[in-house]
Amino acid sequence: MQNPLLLIALLPDPNIQQEVTAFKEECALLFKASHAFNSPPHITLQAPFRWHEERWEELKIALAAFASGQPSFTIELNGFSHFADRVLFVDVQHNESLENLKKGLDVYLLEKIGLQSKSDHPFRPHMTIAHRDLATSIFPAAWLHFSAIIYQRKFLVNDLAILKHTNKKWEIQERFCFG
Repeated sequence: MQNPLLLIALLPDPNIQQEVTAFKEECALLFKASHAFNSPPHITLQAPFRWHEERWEELKIALAAFASGQPSFTIELNGFSHFADRVLFVDVQHNESLENLKKGLDVYLLEKIGLQSKSDHPFRPHMTIAHRDLATSIFPAAWLHFSAIIYQRKFLVNDLAILKHTNKKWEIQERFCFG
């Protein structure tokens, strides 16, 4: 049996979760891209990784300790953007507190439990609304649609979460409150 696939993320408040889910619904209805429904709206801090079941408590203890030392801060969402012609997302304004949280988490997890960030990409916080099944031939129409929408929101970040993949979708396993 394979070790579970996890990721560490920030979750917006319930109202923004509903709004971003509605954007995913538009993608499914208008552009036949529904794969993004497999996860709740989130900002990924630690890309998906495999973790041994017997080390689950160690991971939870490390995340609880890290989170308890973090201050709350506000994240601003501003419009939409994309990666190449396959991924559409709600864009996150540059945020020094978020950058520091990500860098601090990477260092902490490596030092405390040996978990190394494996992403080859620079950190670009976002909330995905379409990916994988968004056809490149449909992308221009999807981008035209979402780039015309004005969407600006703010939310308070006061915890981080572990999400686990269930072979079908990502589910929130646990949340860790900031100090």
